[in-house]
Amino acid sequence: MGSKSKTGLTATYSTVLAFLFIFIAFVTPYWLETDGKLKDPKFIRIGLWQVCFNGMEDTHHFYETKFEGCWWVFEEEYYIIHDILLPGFFVATQFFFTLCFTLLLIASFLVALYMCCSKHHDRFVLLLLVVGTDLTLAAFSGTIAVIIFGARGDGRDWMPNWEHNNISWSYALAVFGVLFLYMGGVLFLIEGRVHHIRRKMAQSSQRSEYGMEQRKGHTTI
Repeated sequence: MGSKSKTGLTATYSTVLAFLFIFIAFVTPYWLETDGKLKDPKFIRIGLWQVCFNGMEDTHHFYETKFEGCWWVFEEEYYIIHDILLPGFFVATQFFFTLCFTLLLIASFLVALYMCCSKHHDRFVLLLLVVGTDLTLAAFSGTIAVIIFGARGDGRDWMPNWEHNNISWSYALAVFGVLFLYMGGVLFLIEGRVHHIRRKMAQSSQRSEYGMEQRKGHTTI
């Protein structure tokens, strides 16, 4: 780590923080939750993959089934309320945030390679640019996810008692994670650009020195 620049280390730390925040947001069911003011709320909380109900019923009254406890959102028993539980905006949020997390996993492996790789390696600049691009794409996907959920997550046309539902801390971590992704991606791209320029200057200097040595040799002859 001592051979890495401050920019590279800052980019690495940003990626680590982004991974922690996004991983927690990805697996925790606190994207939306009731504010606790209702005595007997039907909806408790929901994340990307888990939802908790307390006597939730089909709002169209086609079925008399009541849903209790916390379950996977794709649980077979939930098929009768899939149109309520999994509207288009929520599925889009799941898709783009999963894409964000997948790209971040790839970037994490590449960042580990960066920490082990010498800056004199032939592919060092390429590695930096690939990491930066990967993180930026992950940040872009995550941005789409948090914008969609932020705009529609606490709307009156989704979970019951919408006026008592608040976007919660898992969503906040997702937002912070996306911000750190942008920071890490931009810094890795800057670092790659700096090393690319330095290599170009070093190669140009070497060619100039080689040309001067050749001219001196011809003069001596």
